[in-house]
Amino acid sequence: MDTEAVFGREGPVVGMVHLPALPGSPGYGGDRGAIRERARADVAALVDGGCDGLLFENYGDTPYHPESVPAHTVAELTAAVGAVTAEVDRPHGVNVLRNDAEAALSVSAATGGAFVRVNVHTGTRATDQGLLEGRAHETLRRRERLDADVAVLADVAVKHSGAVADRDLARLARETVDRGLADGLVVSGSATGEPAADDRLRAVLDGRDDAGREVPVLVGSGVTPGNAGTYLERADGLIVGTALKRDSETAAPVERERVRALLGALGRNR
Repeated sequence: MDTEAVFGREGPVVGMVHLPALPGSPGYGGDRGAIRERARADVAALVDGGCDGLLFENYGDTPYHPESVPAHTVAELTAAVGAVTAEVDRPHGVNVLRNDAEAALSVSAATGGAFVRVNVHTGTRATDQGLLEGRAHETLRRRERLDADVAVLADVAVKHSGAVADRDLARLARETVDRGLADGLVVSGSATGEPAADDRLRAVLDGRDDAGREVPVLVGSGVTPGNAGTYLERADGLIVGTALKRDSETAAPVERERVRALLGALGRNR
């Protein structure tokens, strides 16, 4: 994935759009229109604040399906993402929690998306949904069948998970590129909103550098105005959510001034 070609600049900042619970989920509020209006408001704040891209996620759909989500979730995501992204000029991607890469590819392809985020693309992780197994072999073949120009950004030792076996993080990163054929890597902290530790970022960068292909590494959690510049001294991009929300609550609305503050800390003011 050429981040400059996709996002129009080096070191892109991708803003998270955490969708409220969709129909069929326990937390659904009974109003499809309200979901789209919330998404529109968050996207407007992210775009106006200066974000270079958008990443949509069914964050409100707890408890998450471990792998395949129901067809109605794919339909609702496609309708919501398509309606909102048709109104803005920013590249977007999709992450379907907890680990439905097929659904993410389908929604992204149908809505003109540029990428997907896959929490477990290779290997196995222990999570609150149980054991999640990477399905890189299925994901990349599905992409070919869909004839979709959609990049796969793969997490390395994704947040909210633990190792099943003792595996070196740098080796995991290298194998995700060389054997999983990921188009980019994502490194995060232990949980949503938690910063990625320096040693974790260094290990993923080392693994990427040892791989046979050049791919970007993005920091995928815990980015703030105070650390964004430091991360971009080594990483190739940032995915930001919690720090842009009211009171730094992940499920809260995006606040335009928080977005501007983060972009301003990077010397970027639109």
